[in-house]
Amino acid sequence: MAVVDPGPWRGPTGDEQGRGPTAPRMILGAHLRRLREAGEISQEDAGAELDCSPSKISRLELGRVRLKKDDAVRLLDLYGVTDDHYRDFLLVLCVNSHERGWWYRYSNSIPTWFQAYVGMEESASLIKTCEVRFVPGLLQTEDYAMAIVSHGWQATIDELTRRRVALRMRRQKLLVGPTAPRLWVILDEAVLRRPIGGRDVMRAQIAHLMKLTQQPNIAIQVVPNQVSGYAAEGAFTMLRFAERELPNLVYIEHLTGALYIDKADEVEAYRHVFDRLAVDAETPEQSRELLAKIRAEMSVL
Repeated sequence: MAVVDPGPWRGPTGDEQGRGPTAPRMILGAHLRRLREAGEISQEDAGAELDCSPSKISRLELGRVRLKKDDAVRLLDLYGVTDDHYRDFLLVLCVNSHERGWWYRYSNSIPTWFQAYVGMEESASLIKTCEVRFVPGLLQTEDYAMAIVSHGWQATIDELTRRRVALRMRRQKLLVGPTAPRLWVILDEAVLRRPIGGRDVMRAQIAHLMKLTQQPNIAIQVVPNQVSGYAAEGAFTMLRFAERELPNLVYIEHLTGALYIDKADEVEAYRHVFDRLAVDAETPEQSRELLAKIRAEMSVL
């Protein structure tokens, strides 16, 4: 079989290796997909090599599941990869993808589909999120998060609830430090006027948002009530990765799971919606003023 030219590549840097196992797994999957397609090998044939289904090959290429090192070697042989440096690079990614992320300690408290999102979030260089009901988890205070997770019932706060809130607070460390992603949030004004946890909790939450807008990597825009906001039918998050191998993703959460969208045309549709909302919303400076106004109104009620 002819040697497949994988195109230009670079080895994993220290920053990439320190950002958890999800990025290496996704990068490895992207390379394997490109190699398979370049060799004109079907997912069925790749699956036959590993004695697995074509759907598992698809999940491997999307970085949704881990790949054993022995199986990685078998695929590289099948794809005709003979360059030792390139093989070593891919096998290092394979080994790194088996490391446990910090969120593993919370694995008994959150569903598997959300663990996958936390790993992707940790690997993103840009996070764009639109919210129409709640303040995004990355921006919530602990009291606000507790009210959300417990559905407003103090009697339901148990160890599981506390662990879920602790995970949410731990996720927020992502926004601080030299490798922090950029976060661009668009909020419906109704989110700020919904009394989650009561007036005092909301006042503290809005004050927290005002403080966060001072961080250079965080931008918050509010869509005022007088604007229709029809561009978005619900909440969604877009993730962009620094690694050129990785596609942009759209994450949509629902009651019992989540949807991940990576088809370019569908991602583009969500990008268009986000851009439209950004135009309709107040500017970041005007949004800070609106946050201060709403908080002041809560103080005199």
